[in-house]
Amino acid sequence: MEAMPLDNRDEADAIGDVFQLAPLPLWLEDFSAVKTLLDTWRAEGVSDLRAHLQAHPELVREAALSIRVIAVNDKTVELFEADSPEHLIDNLDVVFSRDMLSSHMGELCQLWERSDGFESQAVNYTLSGRRLDVLLKARILPGHEDDWGRVILSTEDVTEGEEGRRRLASSEAFARGLFEHSPISLWVEDFCVVKSLMDEVRERGVTDFRTFLDVHPEFVFRCMSEIRVLDVNRHTLELFRAKDRPDLLSRLGEVFRDDMESHFREQLIDLWSGKLFQQREVVNYALDGEELHVHMQFSVFPGREGDWSLVQVALTDITARKKAEAYLEFLGKHDILTKLYNRSFFVDELNRLERKGPLPVTVIVVDLNGLKSVNDTLGHAAGDALLRRAGEVLREAVQKPHCAARIGGDEFVILMPASGETEGLQMIADIEELVELNNQFYTGSPLSFSLGLATSLQIERLEDTVKRADKRMYEAKRQHYAEHGSGAGAFGGEHGRLA
Repeated sequence: MEAMPLDNRDEADAIGDVFQLAPLPLWLEDFSAVKTLLDTWRAEGVSDLRAHLQAHPELVREAALSIRVIAVNDKTVELFEADSPEHLIDNLDVVFSRDMLSSHMGELCQLWERSDGFESQAVNYTLSGRRLDVLLKARILPGHEDDWGRVILSTEDVTEGEEGRRRLASSEAFARGLFEHSPISLWVEDFCVVKSLMDEVRERGVTDFRTFLDVHPEFVFRCMSEIRVLDVNRHTLELFRAKDRPDLLSRLGEVFRDDMESHFREQLIDLWSGKLFQQREVVNYALDGEELHVHMQFSVFPGREGDWSLVQVALTDITARKKAEAYLEFLGKHDILTKLYNRSFFVDELNRLERKGPLPVTVIVVDLNGLKSVNDTLGHAAGDALLRRAGEVLREAVQKPHCAARIGGDEFVILMPASGETEGLQMIADIEELVELNNQFYTGSPLSFSLGLATSLQIERLEDTVKRADKRMYEAKRQHYAEHGSGAGAFGGEHGRLA
């Protein structure tokens, strides 16, 4: 912009007190050169001014420099931290710098389309360098419509509001960044329909919600199907093996299923009781079918307690931890070599059956024939291989609710609750058949068992039942070695040896 000398007293007098005393910063400017430029471009055939200026940005600067400032009022001097009007006008290169040309392009485009003025939001700078966000409103004064020789502009300081908007935008961007890049899975969900369904149940007079769900288990599934997922973050897509958000949101039925239902049932019961913040371990499923164990934190957003329309769910993947816990639990109850239960489990289970039953309990004591001979002649690796084969046979033969445990080096026990001698003899027959098949499959030392069976009596403790079975196993073992020698050949003996 070009400054016009302020020694034109007639012009200053014409401005008058209204201009000087206006409560808004005002500028009186001469836009005649701008009109000449616009008319020239139009005559040259320019139809899309914005595209023309974008292709020739130097024209924007040319137009801006052609504007002449005639006068400013006291509010303008104050706003731009100048000592006087002359001080301000002499330093217009500071006021209109950096971001100004981008907004001036929009002003030129408005003047191209209309002949009365323009409105825009721009960035100016005070003489101390402080940024000002300003709302500009320009009007061509009556009598100057043909030449735009006199244009009055108001400069409203909107810096505070714009800074607030920028702070809000920055805060929202920060919050969005925290959500999007969080190292845990975050979901934003709408539970409105779930709350409506539960309110309907309450209005029907239901007070015991747990019993209601026992009678109407389909209600849990219906509530699951009515959850509306509004957004998920990137880690959620990675955790659930989804290509993108639409892929995940269109396949939620694959995520929330099976074992998830029992956890969600407890979640509904807590919501019924008013617990709007919850934590629990639940099971979900990735889209590739993998079972995911997650620690869930569920929270209704503040201010949404009345309708549950905004809920945040945070899921931390604990699958590795649960697998480690399951393995440690397995180690605590199982023999690693044979994969059967160990002696500790056997003792606990025997005590449990002693207290709670069900009776009768049939006990089969099993001894692996010839293990010492194999260890001594072929080495412990061969002996371990024979023990693993014993485990294969017993795992296949013994199914729940029965169990088989390795309680010593070559000794095993089978516990058969709610089973009599007939079932025990059938178990022995099944083991014999599997041993025969096993020996056909493997080369090397043959697998051979000595077994003893006993069924609990009403007047004896289960420890005594085990002792009776153990005694019969030793009888069978002596008979086996009498028939086959100490080398332990094939599986020998008939059921009569258990009598």
